Amino acid sequence: MLALASSAEEAGEAERLRARGVDVTTVPLPRRQSLANCARAVFTGWPLQAAFTRSPAMWRTVEQALVGGHYTLVHVEHLRGAGYGPACGNVPAVWDAVDCISLLLERTLAHGPGLKYRLAAAMDLARTRAYEAAAQGWYWRVLTTSHEDAEALRRLAPAGGGPVVALGHGVDTTYFSPWDLPRDGFTVVFTGKMSYHANVASALDLAHGVMPIVWQRHPEARLRIVGKDPPPAVQRLAEDPRIQVTGTVPDLRPHLAQATVAVCPLRYGVGIQAKALEAMAMATPVVASPQVARALGARVGQALLTGEGAAGLAQGIQTVLERPGLAAALGYQGRRHVEAHHDWRILAARLEAIYGEVIGEWMERPARQRSRARLQPELRAWAGG
Repeated sequence: MLALASSAEEAGEAERLRARGVDVTTVPLPRRQSLANCARAVFTGWPLQAAFTRSPAMWRTVEQALVGGHYTLVHVEHLRGAGYGPACGNVPAVWDAVDCISLLLERTLAHGPGLKYRLAAAMDLARTRAYEAAAQGWYWRVLTTSHEDAEALRRLAPAGGGPVVALGHGVDTTYFSPWDLPRDGFTVVFTGKMSYHANVASALDLAHGVMPIVWQRHPEARLRIVGKDPPPAVQRLAEDPRIQVTGTVPDLRPHLAQATVAVCPLRYGVGIQAKALEAMAMATPVVASPQVARALGARVGQALLTGEGAAGLAQGIQTVLERPGLAAALGYQGRRHVEAHHDWRILAARLEAIYGEVIGEWMERPARQRSRARLQPELRAWAGG
């Protein structure tokens, strides 16, 4: 396994993988190099996400690692890693795009929580569309979590791009499992990485739009916002004594286990919301925006409740707070849905099947046709080499 380590935290993850017996080669990426890459990207066609991790050293390391013929397939993660696909040469590669980033930028441009987020989306949208279109031609398969993201990438794809497959998204159902703890009465929890702009928008909408409606009928209700790196706008929400903003927590599970209801409001976003999967896996009732339920493929009214806008979400929360029997049933059915459709073991089996298909297709082709990308100088410059 090769890894591009851009921070001490990521280097620590590499050490944990080594402790599990995984062969990891890291290529450090100093922050100054990433910032210089982004500065140059203003005058080039690279989207900022791809420019941030552009590393000639990583390109050379990938090429050298594949020379000996010890690898059967390469798995590349996210738009930030997509540019290293052409470095794989004649070894078949799969790109796990996770989400369609240009679709996320479209929605950020329309609904972002502040001017700076919308301006950044406007600057990068066209370049990201072009890059996602080009990158699909470098891989034998492209993976996403949701069908919506897969379709968005297909619309961008040039002729000859690798097939796009909606793999799904999973959760560790052993780690995230129901706890035998009493739930805090009338506690609403929202979880996520709070430095992510879509989560900032959701937290603000929840505090300013949804909860005031809930408080009209249930003034005793409390809102707990749990997640690392909350920006000042989210931290200020804690000035209301009914709202707690925790910041980083050592373990997310107690907050889910003790909450009466987990809420997943989505002003905008893409993919499958892991926060909903984690709560459902712990049998915590979930109230979410309709887009969340569609991406999960979950039955509304059985595995979770949905609500449109502030009033609809508030109604869903009030229903769970007021009907303990329904809350218990939602928690049970939510857990069953995750076990049946989103357990990582199920996703791993699907991924292994895709790997087998790609390797089979690669072996059937003549050697001269096995590379997905011709390594012209302009392609190397575009991709990151």
